[in-house]
Amino acid sequence: MIRAVIVEDEKHSRETLKNLLSEFCTGVEVAGVAGSVDEACAVIPQTKPDLVFLDIELQTGTGFDVLNSLQELHFDVVFTTAFEHYAIKAIKFSSVDYLLKPIDIPELQQAVEKAKEHKGAALQSEKLRALLENINARPEGDRKICLGTQESMEFISIQDILYCEASGSYTQFYLKSGSSLLVSKNLKEYENMLTDHEFLRVHNRFLINLREVKSLVKSEGGYILMNNNSQISISPKKREAFIERMRSL
Repeated sequence: MIRAVIVEDEKHSRETLKNLLSEFCTGVEVAGVAGSVDEACAVIPQTKPDLVFLDIELQTGTGFDVLNSLQELHFDVVFTTAFEHYAIKAIKFSSVDYLLKPIDIPELQQAVEKAKEHKGAALQSEKLRALLENINARPEGDRKICLGTQESMEFISIQDILYCEASGSYTQFYLKSGSSLLVSKNLKEYENMLTDHEFLRVHNRFLINLREVKSLVKSEGGYILMNNNSQISISPKKREAFIERMRSL
């Protein structure tokens, strides 16, 4: 059994989610509900939930205001939102779940099952702290991305990523430190996350950090030389876009 709290400023939405959990998700007890930032900051420490369903936009602030105000973050969070919120990308960076309204029942069930697996894990707090760092960072500031390997969850500064390489349905991350990580998501997902942070897909296999490019070598069919001397293939179709992006840096 896991204890849940619902933070949602619309009464109808609170009741709908509560009913969906009761009808379709076994092993969930709704321990409390809140309709504002202040109510949430009172109810969550009082009920000590394992899982908080947290609306991103509240009339009195945001779900991030709630998290910033709490001393302890020993619970899983599933954000809820009625639209593709600007913060969704930051949420994905931190491997935190979110649900778009109207809530899809299989997605809700999947989020609850994940929370059951995570119950009591120290990782919850680390994910939420990383998320808040990303949300609170200046537009030009660094961000951390949460990368799940078979052995662990790693919180990596995106500035420390040299490039990413497709490996079937997995992605290999190559870091400035010389180490690499094999992550169980495909390259397209990381392309969507990182494009706004000076990364470019230059080949079907490669997504590169443009700030780590040393040169474009024109001989031998052409390739990109990275700061660690790795040679990265570049598709002829991507050459012009690559040159334009490098000029704009």
